[in-house]
Amino acid sequence: MTSQIIEAAELLQPMFRKLQQRDELGDEEKRAIAEAADQRLVFAPGDDLVADGSRPEHSTLVTSGFTCRYKMLPNGSRQFTAIHLAGDFVDLHSFLLKEMDHSVGALSHCTVITFPHERLVTISQRFPHLTRMLWLSTLLDGAMHREWLVGMGRLSAAQRTAHLLCEIYLRLAAINLARDNQFNFPITQASLADAVGISTVHVNRVLQELRHGGYLAWDGGMLDLLDLDRLKAFAQFDETYLHLVQEPR
Repeated sequence: MTSQIIEAAELLQPMFRKLQQRDELGDEEKRAIAEAADQRLVFAPGDDLVADGSRPEHSTLVTSGFTCRYKMLPNGSRQFTAIHLAGDFVDLHSFLLKEMDHSVGALSHCTVITFPHERLVTISQRFPHLTRMLWLSTLLDGAMHREWLVGMGRLSAAQRTAHLLCEIYLRLAAINLARDNQFNFPITQASLADAVGISTVHVNRVLQELRHGGYLAWDGGMLDLLDLDRLKAFAQFDETYLHLVQEPR
């Protein structure tokens, strides 16, 4: 195995862990993904990884950091529709949909690996199980979109915020980037407001409510979910939609 492929395989560990939470990946499948990797890129907070209206010729996988899928409104306000973490493709759907109908931005310093679409075509032709696993990644995105939509329509701002924090913790724990109800959450209150659909002033009040309720502590970017079970109950959080079950796909 060449040094370039070995380096790619190391950077791809979060993706492998994410998929192996749901099914087994063979060594040949892992190697195929590593061989399909192309450029390693670095982005700073506020940078766009992918722009609305563009037609990417590659799909982008986050290997570290936090990114967001978002839409800009004519009045200049912004709404997140997803937060992507290490191991997530931010635009795998562009492989088939071609034109982006939203942007993807960096919420923190992050690194990514690009996968040219022609190499994904090769994977889809040679590895049917791996193709299903990549399809599973887009289905998980859809499941999270549905959960966010329900939250926007039926949960309070405090419940939506609590729900999001439960989700982020479990997703990070699944790839060994969170433990003991603690994780690094290096995003601003303004970004959190864009994720849950409220103003920055309102999100500050919500965080104070959750702190005073004994649900969490947030200090220096480290978030501590002090009572995860109580937080889940408050947020009406049911992790079924994350499909953290290993079974044949």
